Amino acid sequence: MATNGKKISLIGATFLVAGNMMGSGVFLLPSSLAAIGSASIWGWLITTAGSLLLAFVFAKLGQIAPKAGGPYAYARDWLGPYMGFQTNTIYWFANWIGNVAIPIAAVGYFSYFFPVLSHPLPRCIAVLALTWAFTFANVIGPRFVTRVQTVTTSFALVPILGIAIFGWFYFDPNTFTSAYNVSGKSDFSAISSAAALTLWAFIGVESASVTAAVVENPERNVARATLGGVFIAAVCYIASSAVIMGIVPNGKLQLSDAPFALAAADAFGGWAGGLVSICAFIGAAGSLGGWILITAQSAKAAADDGLFPAVFKKANKDDVPVKGVYIVAILMTIAVLVTAGSKTATDQFNTITSAAVILTLLPYIYSCVACYFEVERTHTTAHTGLYWWMTSTTVIYCLWAVYGSAGDVVKYGFLFVLFITVFYPFFAAERRQARLAASSPALQPAPAARAPAPAPTSATTPSRPSTN
Repeated sequence: MATNGKKISLIGATFLVAGNMMGSGVFLLPSSLAAIGSASIWGWLITTAGSLLLAFVFAKLGQIAPKAGGPYAYARDWLGPYMGFQTNTIYWFANWIGNVAIPIAAVGYFSYFFPVLSHPLPRCIAVLALTWAFTFANVIGPRFVTRVQTVTTSFALVPILGIAIFGWFYFDPNTFTSAYNVSGKSDFSAISSAAALTLWAFIGVESASVTAAVVENPERNVARATLGGVFIAAVCYIASSAVIMGIVPNGKLQLSDAPFALAAADAFGGWAGGLVSICAFIGAAGSLGGWILITAQSAKAAADDGLFPAVFKKANKDDVPVKGVYIVAILMTIAVLVTAGSKTATDQFNTITSAAVILTLLPYIYSCVACYFEVERTHTTAHTGLYWWMTSTTVIYCLWAVYGSAGDVVKYGFLFVLFITVFYPFFAAERRQARLAASSPALQPAPAARAPAPAPTSATTPSRPSTN
């Protein structure tokens, strides 16, 4: 069988996955992890193992049971409509909350040129300006925004790959080991906290399986590309974080809003710091527009399914849910204002990403359960036992990541999950009424009067009205 020349090879798909993951999320993590110390490298390693398990879960689901809606669809089909509603709501909140971290990272790197942006009020104004600029760009021309994002993604890779490869020439083992654990906690607690923080860099691993339709031999290559992409991203993450901690003294690193630029400037000079800052800013800012649109589109899909307010499904001629885009921007604005009092961009980034990670972990756990049931439905008993161990281990990892998160974030996340329960009956009632209206003859319009039918002939057959 000849292969389709337009399909993506295994190598191409692997680097596509890696490139999609290595975005703006990692840019402020070295400063966040500096509050823990170089022991955080163990957190990176554990998170990598857990993310590989998650990657395998989603690759397997994409292989044996591809569903539009991802975690929401799996929770709905295997755990019931309420779990589907809960998963969709939590996942949507995690998306727009996580979006706030992108302009924070972008402005943090722009502060390399304009130090005034390191102060809370100017930083807040700049973050809001960037958020609304890309919001209006989405409403006016979403195609332009997505094209810009395609180009700017490559800029995001320059700081990560550059530091991960060339920074080793300036690595100082004493600088690295002198701040092994500065958190004031036990090594276990410190590593647990690092694992929760570093998971942010892997959020979105579930989106990798969507490449199946354009990959050669997807039954075999999607899983391999997913696992390979996560592994490549992890190597770059760990290498760049370790190098930065071996170049920049810990106390200096904790206060930095642009850790990659700081490391580049210390190693190669001010020109390198400026170059890295520009690349990081362009890469992060460029991804913001696409993520705002994606978040609004996910809400539209849920509204179309009757599990979100109807306002989210109204779209313009370009199929952009304009009101949904504005609602996302307003919620992001509120999140920026609530966290604006943070002393540094890194502190604000930590608060935002911790909340997004906590909310994302629950849909991940539900997806693990769905993966087991899908395997049980389609595979042999031997496979079922193997996947029980794998999905159970992945669930334990997710729970451990919750344990490593800040206590207040976990508490408020749990309260939020309970709070959204009160809204489900409204959507459930609407869905029941819609189903009844579609199925009950009593609720159907009366048939119109019709003329006597002509005598049938051998050339005609009775027609049936469409049920669409």
